[in-house]
Amino acid sequence: MASGGVSYRNGSALKSSMKSSSPSFNSTPKTSLKSRASAAANPSYGGLRRSSSGSLGGGGRDDTGVPGRVRVAVRLRPRNAEESVADADFADCVELQPELKRLKLRRNNWDSETYEFDEVLTEFASQKRVYEVVAKPVVESVLEGYNGTVMAYGQTGTGKTFTLGRLGEEDTAARGIMVRSMEDILADISPETDSLSVSYLQLYMETVQDLLAPENDNISILEDPKTGDVSVPGATLVDIRDQQSFVELLRVGEAHRFAANTKLNTESSRSHAILMVHVKRSIKGKHDRELPLPNENGNASLLVKSFKPPIVRKSKLVVVDLAGSERIDKSGSEGHTLEEAKSINLSLSALGKCINALAENSAHVPVRDSKLTRLLRDSFGGTARTSLVITIGPSPRHRGETASTIMFGQRAMKVENMVKIKEEFDYKSLCRRLDIQLDKLIAENERQQKSFDDEVERLRADAEIRIAEAESNYAKALENERLKYQRDYMESIKKLEEQWLMNQKVRGGDKKVGTRDEFLDKTCSQEGSKPSSSEEIAEVKQLLQNEIDLRQSAEEEVVNLKSQVVQWKKLEAAGNVEIFNLRKLLEDEAGQKVKLEEEISILRSQLLQLSFEADETRRGLDGVGPGKAFTGLDSLMSQVRHLQLKDSENGQKASVAKLFEQVGLHKILSLLESEDADVRIHAVKVVANLAAEEANQEKIVEAGGLSSLLMLLRSSEDETIRRVAAGAIANLAMNESNQELIMAQGGISLLSITAADAEDPQTLRMVAGAIANLCGNDKLQTKLRGEGGIKALLGMVRSGHPDVLAQVARGIANFAKCESRASSQGTKTRRSFLIEDGALPWIVQNANNEASPIRRHIELALCHLAQHEVNAKDMICGGALWELVRISQDCSREDIRTLAQRTLTSSPTFQSEMRRLRIEC
Repeated sequence: MASGGVSYRNGSALKSSMKSSSPSFNSTPKTSLKSRASAAANPSYGGLRRSSSGSLGGGGRDDTGVPGRVRVAVRLRPRNAEESVADADFADCVELQPELKRLKLRRNNWDSETYEFDEVLTEFASQKRVYEVVAKPVVESVLEGYNGTVMAYGQTGTGKTFTLGRLGEEDTAARGIMVRSMEDILADISPETDSLSVSYLQLYMETVQDLLAPENDNISILEDPKTGDVSVPGATLVDIRDQQSFVELLRVGEAHRFAANTKLNTESSRSHAILMVHVKRSIKGKHDRELPLPNENGNASLLVKSFKPPIVRKSKLVVVDLAGSERIDKSGSEGHTLEEAKSINLSLSALGKCINALAENSAHVPVRDSKLTRLLRDSFGGTARTSLVITIGPSPRHRGETASTIMFGQRAMKVENMVKIKEEFDYKSLCRRLDIQLDKLIAENERQQKSFDDEVERLRADAEIRIAEAESNYAKALENERLKYQRDYMESIKKLEEQWLMNQKVRGGDKKVGTRDEFLDKTCSQEGSKPSSSEEIAEVKQLLQNEIDLRQSAEEEVVNLKSQVVQWKKLEAAGNVEIFNLRKLLEDEAGQKVKLEEEISILRSQLLQLSFEADETRRGLDGVGPGKAFTGLDSLMSQVRHLQLKDSENGQKASVAKLFEQVGLHKILSLLESEDADVRIHAVKVVANLAAEEANQEKIVEAGGLSSLLMLLRSSEDETIRRVAAGAIANLAMNESNQELIMAQGGISLLSITAADAEDPQTLRMVAGAIANLCGNDKLQTKLRGEGGIKALLGMVRSGHPDVLAQVARGIANFAKCESRASSQGTKTRRSFLIEDGALPWIVQNANNEASPIRRHIELALCHLAQHEVNAKDMICGGALWELVRISQDCSREDIRTLAQRTLTSSPTFQSEMRRLRIEC
């Protein structure tokens, strides 16, 4: 894409370059991390002091949280193939002391500077141990609702990308912090209630680019003016459901990241990679709230229950793989690669300035000098829990870059964050629930209204049908009665006419009967008295009355139905009132939320004031003398732990005067006999730290500390106590006056027994260091050898650990030097104890050891042994002559080379053998 050798990481080229350039960390961790609860409760993780001047970039905030210092771990990369060849004759510029959490940076073979960190990881530390020490506490805090940051800083080629971004597809043990963090997060969250999303970005040439969508190459950074939170809304946000999809996402992002071939690394990152993991978790509320709603009668009805808004915790994990800090002349950058290097160095320089300002409590923090510092505003001096791992190399050629990296870590340890949980009410979720409930009520009301309308319509249609049937039946009945009466009438008329004609014929024409009409009227009047016709009329009237009653009842039923319609309309109006009340309640909830936020702001400011007052009270209590502030064993142990905790926070040990003033050495030594193993461990660590200072050693011995340490070494079965006690004895053994006391109290026998029983390399290194210090005393050589000190020293070579072998070689060199001094004074009359105890074969075998500390001490031991003529024949038979010749010609140190030449020249036996073998020196 760009000139200057820049390329994308993709395909097989990525894998091959990673194999050739990444360091190999292949040892397994010796300790495992405690559970999340104990890790979160561990006081050494977070500081006890209040936060500095706001977040990265100043800007005070109203809310408060838990103070927590930036944690810094240092990781040493082993020598690569190029350094093994180029630096074969030079010692490493770095010496690690992981049990003391110290690092020594050598200026030369005699002078060095000591630094302390929260964790010191050797070149043998595994990826799992690095994750558990550096990132796991941060991941657990993110799962509890805090923001967290894990960042790697160091020179190009020291293993930052290997530590953070290694996928580990071929070897699962090589997985980096990104992959292991996602495994823990996915194992803890619930897919039903929680959400997890990821963004993957790179900061290249002061431009934020999306590694998941390369076309999105100019993303803006936004800051919330109220909370100060930094976000990149233009970045691609991908929901994560399983580990495989996350690994595939990392592979895609890594393929789009800029890289180039430089002198320091064949696959050097040319951009800062930033992985953002957003976690959203729902927390069930403690109480439910009932909202009474009035019904049509004015009484309260609990139609809506449990409308307390749910609590949501939003947290963010940021993993930052910074591009390497490097010198332009060493990296060989030119052209476009040179411009990239300048941009990288400018952004890292801006980050360093911000950290310096925070560490010094400066009023102004230049956060806007770079987009990198804007993105990391919450990580340094903000509200996130931050862990920093600095990576360094062992080569003395890069001592300047290593020193710069170490100082960056030291300054970062002084930065304090005020971590706080990201917890809020989910009013959106509550609103959605109320909307759903409201929709259900409206739908139910509509269904009831429709059912009511259908029922009214059915009753009206039924009434109309019944009325029509009644009217039809009534009309038919009337017509039938009319026709019946008409037929009866015509039949009656016909009968009367026939009767009249018959009467006419019977009576003849003489007697006048009357007219026909008169006869019919008379007949009708006679028949009118018959009851049959009147009863039929009454029956018809009764039927008519019944039909009238039916009609009236139908009309009454219609009236009742109309009244029911009116009542349903009233119910509908009451439902509308309830809906209106619900909406009003929602508005009241919004107003209460605003009031609660104002009250929370006031309470936070009050809490801040109370915290300041508590700090003043605590500082006043710290000034109380011993015996007033602490009484009893429990109080004493609390103070010792408190002092150790202060040491870990401040990055340096408390002064001896302050320690003695507050606790007292005799009280600390009394804790070494405590029945509580945890108390003994803390106490022996305090004594070991004090013994490391030469000014304290005489006081410890006078107070009986040496006897207590030897007692612990004799009686304790705890590996940690034995290791730390041996280290304290080794520190005391550096003083010549203490060496005789150690020997007089059987110290060499105890150290020999411990060396035979121990398997831990660090314990063996401490024991070997103590014996090596004792080997340097001329007066104690015979007694030391008689009590098995030389055999114990040689027995520890079984470990094979480089640190143990270096101490063994140092002890042999000290012993040989004392024998050589005795020989020069004319008191040496017999061959060396080292040769008699069988040390010569091991000395010859390791005379050309790859590790420079081992090789340097063995070369000195050979030169000192050769100065005594009685040892010459044994050395010739054991092959030591050839090594002496090699040392005199090829040794990298001039003083050792000169000593070997002088020894070979002054020994008649060696000269005779060299002439016989025709060796020129």
